[in-house]
Amino acid sequence: MSFLIVAKKFSFSSSPLLLHRRTICSKMSAESSPRTHTISLPTQLGEPVRIIAAPGISDSDFRSAIDSSLFKQWLNSMQTKTGVLANGAMSLKQVFIQGVDMFGDRIGFLKFKADVFDKETGKKVPGIVFARGPAVAVLILLDSEGETYAVLTEQVRVPVGRLILELPAGMLDDNKGDFLGTAVREVEEETGIRLNLEDMFDLTALLDPSTGCRVFPSPGGCDEELSLFLYRGHVSKDVIAQLKGKETGLREHGELIKVHVVPYRKLWRTTADAKALTAIALYEMAKREGLLPPQKSSPGDSSSH
Repeated sequence: MSFLIVAKKFSFSSSPLLLHRRTICSKMSAESSPRTHTISLPTQLGEPVRIIAAPGISDSDFRSAIDSSLFKQWLNSMQTKTGVLANGAMSLKQVFIQGVDMFGDRIGFLKFKADVFDKETGKKVPGIVFARGPAVAVLILLDSEGETYAVLTEQVRVPVGRLILELPAGMLDDNKGDFLGTAVREVEEETGIRLNLEDMFDLTALLDPSTGCRVFPSPGGCDEELSLFLYRGHVSKDVIAQLKGKETGLREHGELIKVHVVPYRKLWRTTADAKALTAIALYEMAKREGLLPPQKSSPGDSSSH
């Protein structure tokens, strides 16, 4: 049985890539033949790149993957001024889409393998990618009667097989780049604390612009980039007591979250969460350098429980 695949023209608004319309014919069976699309990088960056879907990935998921913000952002990052392909020393030959996880009608996670070669040696460099896109986390510090407390969440984390104490955090739901709005929303969903946008401070914005002002927790395998925010406020002891052990989260989405409140001075030894430990480092360095904004003196004026 033969079949016909038409590579449609896709619009890459955030990337210089152009997907050409072409017809790909195959005499192989529909069950065994991979679906392919060919995209052309700008001439100075090399030959056209072939995009292939693994067996079992539906046509709709394959096309959603190629047109997703996750994939387009990765392709764009490869070609930026500091990207892997920027100076011409590396070439991207092929991308093999291995897994697509849908969150409703949008791509949640994307797994693929990119064949990137060092032109001088001809050797392939590691290129397995778990794409999940940008995310945010918030270090919440609450002063109460001479003690500063940090707010953590306890969640079931199946990938590590453990319950983990971590900062309130979440993925961006779209490609609009609303990091601050996402941070405020995730805090309310996970802790019940409602924060004002103007009370948030972006710790990662203090990084050198060459870093992209984001933190990459595991760049060897995952594209996740984090924005880390800080909130500082004053609350009563009653509020601290109400927060301890509070059960929150979007239960209908499987979020089973319990809130923990720990003295900030003990936070660095209480959690193994890389987000929390990175936020502590940025906060302490910013404090030492005098880069933090003045803390509001009126207690409890920007949060409700």
